[in-house]
Amino acid sequence: MPHSEIHSQEFAVCVQNGDYKASLEARKLYAVVEDADAAKMNLIRVVDESGEDYLYPASMFRRLALPLDVERDLRLAS
Repeated sequence: MPHSEIHSQEFAVCVQNGDYKASLEARKLYAVVEDADAAKMNLIRVVDESGEDYLYPASMFRRLALPLDVERDLRLAS
């Protein structure tokens, strides 16, 4: 079920969009929504092309450590 708010300041890049070509673009940054239960199942919750957050296999993404000013600018741009 989609969350209405993004609580995380993290981003991940999609390194493989597999069977989700309509929902994810390879090499694109996505906002990560922290979900400890999903992480236990090797899943990651990201805001995809629909604008909603959904679970995907974590292996499809690599989390990025971005400078705080870049994170802020990305949040403001969305």
